[in-house]
Amino acid sequence: MRLTSLNPYTGINNLLMSGPPGAGKSMLAARLPGILPPLSPAEALEVSMIHSLAGTLEEGRILRRRPFRDPHHSASLAALIGGGARAKPGEVSLAHLGVLFLDELPEFARPTLEALRQPLETGHAVVARAQAHVTWPARFQLIAAMNPCRCGYLGDPGLACNRAPRCAGEYQGKISGPLHDRMDLHVEVPAVEAADLTLPAAAENSADIAARVAQARGIQAEHLAAEAPGEKIRTNAEADGEVLERIAAPDPPGRALLTEAAEKMRLGARGYHRVLRVAPTLADLDGADTVTRLHIAEALGHRRPMMAR
Repeated sequence: MRLTSLNPYTGINNLLMSGPPGAGKSMLAARLPGILPPLSPAEALEVSMIHSLAGTLEEGRILRRRPFRDPHHSASLAALIGGGARAKPGEVSLAHLGVLFLDELPEFARPTLEALRQPLETGHAVVARAQAHVTWPARFQLIAAMNPCRCGYLGDPGLACNRAPRCAGEYQGKISGPLHDRMDLHVEVPAVEAADLTLPAAAENSADIAARVAQARGIQAEHLAAEAPGEKIRTNAEADGEVLERIAAPDPPGRALLTEAAEKMRLGARGYHRVLRVAPTLADLDGADTVTRLHIAEALGHRRPMMAR
């Protein structure tokens, strides 16, 4: 598994991890704050204002680190999206310009999950009231984790329940197709074997990864400033239309692969454009000047459906 799959913040690409209990999904998500770039002064003010409205700003101090929010799966729709008697921002807005981590994704209430679709698409959370509509910024990276089935051990003959594989279809089916389609990266996290625990530490630590992410963000900022001067587009994930076509234009082999895959994988317009948003991020992490067939192939690979249908 390529490391860039787990540090995609350069493009705010949403990530869904699937694997058995104890595989390290929650640990990987918790390590994200260590590789995220710091907030710029303007971003720090923007994020701090939201937290001030919610009453979560400690001693009135400006926030300097990107938010990392991890609500429990029992969180209500109002807690996640915003609302209440005196409307306050929800978790999606408190995670603005940061990460929203949803562990045990299928355990969240279905209406609550469906309410994520609008902020994921628009970058805003809207709460309707009798006298007014309240809108808060909600441009966050969604990191979600789930077991492959309710017991968590699908495919393990020694641990799986006697309802497999039917239980997997029922469990994974709690996540709707439209929400699943908004996840840019799908990563299977394998079980940790006893032998894995004795292996030496990885050669690349969080500081090394953070440096690569910062370098890629610098490249991305240059591209966006040149292609969309005067527009408030911070990442590839926010680019659309002609801007996206320019920054993500693949080389001829890459374009041919994308066209062929879009037909065979039956990618809709959303899926097609999400591949285009991921591919230039991979190119930025590689330090490549052009989105190549390799970057398109990797972006397509991460859209492999993992859900039993």
